[in-house]
Amino acid sequence: MRGSRSRRVAVTVIVAVLVAATCVNLGLWQLRRLDERRALNATILAHGSAPPISIDGVRGNAAADEYRQAVARGTYDVEHEVLVYGRGLDGEAGHYVVTPLLLPDGGAILVVRGWVPFAMRSVPVRGAVPPADEVSVRGFFAPDEGDGSVSPDAGGIVRILDVRGIATSLPYDVFPLPLQLADQTPPQPGALPIPVPLPALSEGPHLSYAIQWFCFAVVALVGAVILLRRDRRAATGAP
Repeated sequence: MRGSRSRRVAVTVIVAVLVAATCVNLGLWQLRRLDERRALNATILAHGSAPPISIDGVRGNAAADEYRQAVARGTYDVEHEVLVYGRGLDGEAGHYVVTPLLLPDGGAILVVRGWVPFAMRSVPVRGAVPPADEVSVRGFFAPDEGDGSVSPDAGGIVRILDVRGIATSLPYDVFPLPLQLADQTPPQPGALPIPVPLPALSEGPHLSYAIQWFCFAVVALVGAVILLRRDRRAATGAP
């Protein structure tokens, strides 16, 4: 009996410590996510308040900061359009339409023209054809999500917005950051693609989730103490 009780105590302690440690780690991970979100908010506010820059060519990129406003003039190269697969908007699945905009110096910048529904999975996207003439695009620099290792497949589909990877399929130099469209002149002739807005300036649920995980850790430890006390009382016959 004594050996059996010792094993129960050991198992209870080990399980409680493991559960508590896991919960604490998950809480700390949520706090790290909160720090990342706050840093992103600060970057968007700082870069978004800077004056817009004009993109005339692929080499004038000294001020190309993520989320900074920018304008570019050129013509769309629809034949080299790609889709960034599996991107949601307002809870609906779809893709981002990314079309190179040919610049005056012969290079191009990748323009994230907007979102289309999931059923539209071939490029050029027929229901989202851009103006054929020269356009003026206003937007902000979106982050480059890749390291040059992800390129479009034979159907023009790419899993992440990897600028250098997409550039491997293009016959010209490409600006180092994509331009996420806010509006353009002349405007898009149809309802698609839908422009994608800046990330929301919020801290998200990370702090509340962290508090929940820390509470779960406390519950695991307190619950183990209660169980051990009950087991001890049962073993000694104490009331």
